[in-house]
Amino acid sequence: MKLFVGLGNPGAKYAGNRHNIGFMAVDRIAADHGFTPWKRGFQGLISEGRLGQEKVVLLKPETFMNLSGQSVGEAMRFYKLTPAEVTVFHDELDLAPGKCRVKQGGGHAGHNGLRSIHAHIGEAYGRVRLGIGHPGHKDAVAAWVLSDFAKSEQGWLDDLVRGISDGAAALASGDAARFQNTVALRTAPPRSPTGTEGRKVPTESKAADPKTPTGSKAAALSEKSEPDDRNPLQKLADRFRGS
Repeated sequence: MKLFVGLGNPGAKYAGNRHNIGFMAVDRIAADHGFTPWKRGFQGLISEGRLGQEKVVLLKPETFMNLSGQSVGEAMRFYKLTPAEVTVFHDELDLAPGKCRVKQGGGHAGHNGLRSIHAHIGEAYGRVRLGIGHPGHKDAVAAWVLSDFAKSEQGWLDDLVRGISDGAAALASGDAARFQNTVALRTAPPRSPTGTEGRKVPTESKAADPKTPTGSKAAALSEKSEPDDRNPLQKLADRFRGS
């Protein structure tokens, strides 16, 4: 069994916030993979289902971001899981918008949700870091993460959460590389072969007929096919002009 945790803040006020991208990710997994309806449990909302061969519990803590560890710790202990069987989906300031990286263990890098989880279960759990970009100055971070995604960002955001859902079974099986490749197919689809973009491809190709006159021969034949109405003086003048 695996526990997938999406981080965010509860309530309609925060639903579209950058800080809630973790909630968005697990919501998409639940919807696409036929998980059970969300129900209350472990100071949050839970949904259960299968991803490939793995039974997976999805959790959205409702303790608010800074106390996420309370909910995660309670669920982990109930299901008798180790930290290595827990994966947390969270917003990441240090990744460009739309980027996704998987990490196992390590520090919390100042993220308050991760800081709380560290305090309750240690640091050995997995993370799926979801890039939201940086506002440019640390004093602007709080307002940035609590602001909604702009309409212009909906395209890459939808691609990202769809890619996460596409690759969720690989992640549950422990294949982080395949998961990231699957996400990349949504967020950065392969380009057309080099040199073919914008090029018009002929619909029909005709090989040159060796019997068809070309070059000067064709010109000569063309001249012969038209009657010559020039007088001798015009012919002489045209001859000198052409030399």
